[in-house]
Amino acid sequence: MKVVIQRVEQAAVTVHGKLKSSIGLGLLVLLGIEAVDSNEDIEWLSSKIVNLRIFNDETDVMNVSVKDIGGDIILVSQFTLHASTKKGNRPSYINAAKPEIAIPLYLKMIARLEQDLGRSIQTGEFGAAMQVSLLNDGPVTILIDSRNRV
Repeated sequence: MKVVIQRVEQAAVTVHGKLKSSIGLGLLVLLGIEAVDSNEDIEWLSSKIVNLRIFNDETDVMNVSVKDIGGDIILVSQFTLHASTKKGNRPSYINAAKPEIAIPLYLKMIARLEQDLGRSIQTGEFGAAMQVSLLNDGPVTILIDSRNRV
């Protein structure tokens, strides 16, 4: 699994012109799923996301997690994170999981993030054309690949 984590002051997802989800202070997480991803990837990544100390403490040092500040999370599926651009100019998405594999893993990630955060999270709509807006705070953007955890 690959994620792009953005610390935001606010973020929202619109589908077909209608607001699907919105958050205030927290994290916008773009999630790319591969067919080889497992529950172990979900558990490790979810814990990493909710405990990542990328919010400022009282001394203005990034030392506090989204969980610590009571912030929100919005999770958006993003198969294009697995784009291969080695050959030609048209990206290949062959490494991205097909929906029959990705959807159950996406739903498990939602449940695990909610468990680890201790409350509900917001989401996009799997497979839909979405418009994602955000106000990146910092800006702070972190890339994590569960294949690189060792």
